Amino acid sequence: MNRTVDFAGTTAVITGGASGIGKGIAKSFLARGSNVVIADIDEASLARTAKELGVLGLRTDVTDPESVQSLADRAVGEYGEVHVICNNAGVGPMSAMSSLTLEDWKWMIDVNLYGVIYGVHAFLPVLEKNTDWGHIVNTSSMSVVAPPPNLGAYVAAKAGVLGLTEVLDKELEQRNSVVRATALIPGPVRTNIMNSLRTRPAAGNSSLYDVDIADNGKNFRFLEPEAVGQIVLDAIRSNATFTATHAEWLPQVADRHTRIQQGFPPCKTPEQFSTEGNKP
Repeated sequence: MNRTVDFAGTTAVITGGASGIGKGIAKSFLARGSNVVIADIDEASLARTAKELGVLGLRTDVTDPESVQSLADRAVGEYGEVHVICNNAGVGPMSAMSSLTLEDWKWMIDVNLYGVIYGVHAFLPVLEKNTDWGHIVNTSSMSVVAPPPNLGAYVAAKAGVLGLTEVLDKELEQRNSVVRATALIPGPVRTNIMNSLRTRPAAGNSSLYDVDIADNGKNFRFLEPEAVGQIVLDAIRSNATFTATHAEWLPQVADRHTRIQQGFPPCKTPEQFSTEGNKP
């Protein structure tokens, strides 16, 4: 259901905001008169983008809950309130699951899932102080609903993001909160996520490797980050629990759900349930 949202004068905080989808989202909010705070672990990129856009840039390590809490505190201290948090920071190197080390798993889960958890934990109390509205946007991935090989750790984390966002939105609606939540499900977008290992702390043995999917021979349609920013704003206006970027992936999503349905036992009629109970 659509709601009346005036972005002018509101404040949006975006993690992973120095480049890619995060930067595109920041531009969309700026174009509608919002105050914008971008957060990123890449200090050089953060400084360039903050200067380019004329926004506040705060170095933030989303794997550190204290760093994320500091981001929330700084944003409130600067602007008084926050209406939108986009938990967007993510990393996407690849590896066969049989080759992943436990350190690989931990880093991927820490950034892609715990980064969102820490963002929700720090910002939800802030957003619920608003008298009009608030919104949480968590970036999941098209790879969750159409999973490819060699992205096991990434898909596992982003599936967690999808699930927690759906539950969160249901809980917020159930208690009539002014805050709602959206899972952003992006397909191929021109971003820097395929250069993720540059942000990883020094590690021991690792099987992870960066791959530019634009060079893998598949004919993907890549969106520009600014287009994703508009999709996010539309989702906030419509209170959408899910919003995706690429309609052409829908057949793959439908096929996956069909295969899941095929794993269920045959449905019983109400009469069968009443006479047979829950016998297999």
